[in-house]
Amino acid sequence: MSVPQQVVTNDDLAQRMDTSDEWIRSRTGIAERRVAGPGEFTSTLATAAGREAIERAGLSPDDIDMVIVATCTPDRPFPATACAVQANLGIKRVPAFDIAAACSGFVYGLSVATSMIQSGASRNLLLIAADIFTHLIDWNDRNTCVLFGDGAGAVVLQATDKPLGLLSAQIGAAGEGETLMAVDACGTRMPATADLLEQGKQYVYMNGREIFKHAVREMCDSTLRAVEGAGLSLDDIRLMIPHQANLRIIEATAKRLEIPMDRVMVNIDHYGNTSAASVPIALYEAVQQGRVHDGDYLLLTAFGGGLTWGSSVIRWGRP
Repeated sequence: MSVPQQVVTNDDLAQRMDTSDEWIRSRTGIAERRVAGPGEFTSTLATAAGREAIERAGLSPDDIDMVIVATCTPDRPFPATACAVQANLGIKRVPAFDIAAACSGFVYGLSVATSMIQSGASRNLLLIAADIFTHLIDWNDRNTCVLFGDGAGAVVLQATDKPLGLLSAQIGAAGEGETLMAVDACGTRMPATADLLEQGKQYVYMNGREIFKHAVREMCDSTLRAVEGAGLSLDDIRLMIPHQANLRIIEATAKRLEIPMDRVMVNIDHYGNTSAASVPIALYEAVQQGRVHDGDYLLLTAFGGGLTWGSSVIRWGRP
């Protein structure tokens, strides 16, 4: 994983707007977040996370035969941020492309990446999720600016005959809900103009109440289908690693699924909502904390703008 150096606490935000540490913690579970500064881009965070993942897999960049980056905050409209990461890591002449599924990006990417391996198109695939969401927020809007942070997480997926990796996935979208959370300007539908920028159309907006309802419902429904598809029960899941959007959403999802919170990974207090990066960052820290062991069944679940969602059951281990 990789996160920016700058830490912004709730008390820091309270000095610039009408809010408080207690107000933010009680509504979101967030205490601090990382914010990208000069020289920190989506590609630089992704590159750092990717490099560590390759090293931890005991591989070199020459071994990687495909690069996928899940992001909705690319360095540029094009080319793909994955191409920049490929060049930064010295990975030569292999497929590199981005996936845009907002906060569900890593779960989407895991499904796509596994399909690439199963088809024989790849044997050592680098999957990275990275977002710098703080560039899309209005720091005077306390309804959104308190929520987001920046970061990247990465995994290496490898071909194997062992019963490891992605066992079952359920991903979906409801495009009719695209305006529940979005950034309107700076695309082809609404190209950036001075007037639009003055109106703040380049910033993210969201209907928090509706997002909450959709998030809990879709993460629960997709989880049940994914677990069933893996031939397991929820009792078999060692750890649930949900998208770190809001502690209330995480708790409501766990409660509805009847999964005790001691089997749920939570690190939103330190990083806020890092969009697509939140699931792999939480996975990384769960491994570092000794909460994940070879052979464990893990549940990854996420929800994001689009509206998108997805749940995956994986069996952890080395090929």
